[in-house]
Amino acid sequence: MTSTLPVSTNGNGSASQNAKLSALQSRVSDRIRARLRERDVSFLANDNVADHLLPGELDALQVEVADRVRDLLHSLVIDIENDHNTAETAERVAKMYLHEVFKGRYHQQPKVASFPNVKRLDEIYTVGPITVRSACSHHLVPIMGNCWIGIKPGERVIGLSKFTRVADWVFSRPHIQEEAVMILADEIERLCEPQGLGIIIKAQHYCMKWRGVKEPQTSMVNSVVRGDFRHDPSLKQEFFELVRQQEALLST
Repeated sequence: MTSTLPVSTNGNGSASQNAKLSALQSRVSDRIRARLRERDVSFLANDNVADHLLPGELDALQVEVADRVRDLLHSLVIDIENDHNTAETAERVAKMYLHEVFKGRYHQQPKVASFPNVKRLDEIYTVGPITVRSACSHHLVPIMGNCWIGIKPGERVIGLSKFTRVADWVFSRPHIQEEAVMILADEIERLCEPQGLGIIIKAQHYCMKWRGVKEPQTSMVNSVVRGDFRHDPSLKQEFFELVRQQEALLST
């Protein structure tokens, strides 16, 4: 329940200040932020905060974000009252951020069922390319690329399509690519506890293509290897070779 400070009218403007403070306290983003701080929960750009949202708060947050986007458009001197192209842009952008491009922050992880590795499979396999879409946390412009995941199974396995769902959920947040690949690796390790794990990300960053140096062909490639892939050079080499074969197959 939101508390409201008593309004004083002593002639020095405190009534207006208290009114502004009351409005600030009523914002759903401030209530969520206060709750996260009270629980000592990180809410960095690439964190997921879904577990700490109360029923109905995401809808209320969408309304608030639309208001803030509308303020941004006004500050950019765009006549949204008379411009038919931008009349509903604020609402569209708010919905896009919370339920699409940044959904990995505000939505629960897709349900991923794991199954016992009954046959004791221990040969590695790769899944990819998985299309990944993210946004640079520095400029909030797109990062677009592909992901390959290599697995040496452990006690449990998950379906191939689930790798795609988890990758989409992880990347649908503001990121830098170096951190995104580590977060994805953490999630996959938690879900199926593989003996070995390798991930490769190849992506283009629109903060370089669209602005700044405006270099259209530059891409970034990074990888992470864990478990047996890190300790056994032959397994690591086999993973990278399988990825090269998949790329070659697609280019023919």
